[in-house]
Amino acid sequence: MNRVIKVLKPVRSGRKSIDRGRALVTGGAGFLGSHLCERLLADGYEVIALDNFHTGKRYNLAGIARDAAFTCISHDVVDALPMDIAVDEIYNLACPASPPHYQADPIHTFKTSVLGAINLLELARRHNAKIFQASTSEVYGDPLVHPQPEGYFGNVNTHGPRACYDEGKRSAETLFFDYARTYGLDIRVARIFNTYGPRMRPDDGRVVSNFIVQALRGDDITVYGNGTQTRSFCYVDDLIEGFMRLM
Repeated sequence: MNRVIKVLKPVRSGRKSIDRGRALVTGGAGFLGSHLCERLLADGYEVIALDNFHTGKRYNLAGIARDAAFTCISHDVVDALPMDIAVDEIYNLACPASPPHYQADPIHTFKTSVLGAINLLELARRHNAKIFQASTSEVYGDPLVHPQPEGYFGNVNTHGPRACYDEGKRSAETLFFDYARTYGLDIRVARIFNTYGPRMRPDDGRVVSNFIVQALRGDDITVYGNGTQTRSFCYVDDLIEGFMRLM
């Protein structure tokens, strides 16, 4: 857990203009975060990526590390953020979404969702920044309704091995909407389902990577249950496009 922020300064590439303001992306070195950073830079933002690198990887940012409009900060959102990081938009993608990764340290996973949300909401409040929360389909738990409308409150186990992630994300949503009601904060919340694409980790532990890795190895494909279950899939570029339109 990092107590001191370390700024990894990029090599300046000669980029001259910033058009859209400054965006902070937490979890910026992760699968989704790195794609979001690339899109924001392409759209003319100055981008600050913040990551503790527990599951995010620096090589995910290799293609943009030399961009003059990009800065990477090594920091854990559980720890207090300096309030002088002036930003126009905040995208909170900080939390491992893979079951093997978030179950490895369930207490820290829950803290990441809850304390991370509070720290970022306070930063947004300080700078009057628009803020986005990457939530999850897991807020529905083991749903009894298919497909799930946004008004469905779910069927969630509050004390099982997945609860650290599911309940953490539900709590973060609560905080976001309470900050919006209490302080008039401009918030966005997206409940993400199953995303796939470049930079997915082979040890992700979810269905797309599992199927692909098993097929490449010539192993039998593992299907849990009786095979009648459904999944909603989204390609990473389409998901990032959705983020941009939502903001």
